[in-house]
Amino acid sequence: MSEMCAASRNRLAPVKPCPCGRPRGYEECCGRHHAGSPPPDAESLMRSRYSAYVLGLEDYLLASWHASTRPAVLDLAAGPAAKWLGLELKAHSAAGDTATVEFVARCRVGGRAQRMHEISRFVRENGRWYYVDGVLEGAAGR
Repeated sequence: MSEMCAASRNRLAPVKPCPCGRPRGYEECCGRHHAGSPPPDAESLMRSRYSAYVLGLEDYLLASWHASTRPAVLDLAAGPAAKWLGLELKAHSAAGDTATVEFVARCRVGGRAQRMHEISRFVRENGRWYYVDGVLEGAAGR
């Protein structure tokens, strides 16, 4: 009996929760987009970009940024490190090949709580969604 329990424990690896807040494991949620599967909609892209910030995946962030607004370099390590604490989706709307997503992302930078409230714009080109830009709402610090 103890051999069966040990075998079961070895087969059942703990599921790593997805940083984006959806009730799925990382691998089946944002992890698949980070591995190359395109997000099906702007909300999923926004969530996968949040997860990429949490995990420090600069290549994914740049690749999912529209060429017209994408920075040449994204050096997340250059500034003070952010500890991301959560994501709240406020609104999502799509019309054809454009979409907006409103969200609040919370983090700590240098021990100080930050709240980023953004309305982001997205565009779909050749079947793929891209982040274009965003407008920050309200004050950044809380």
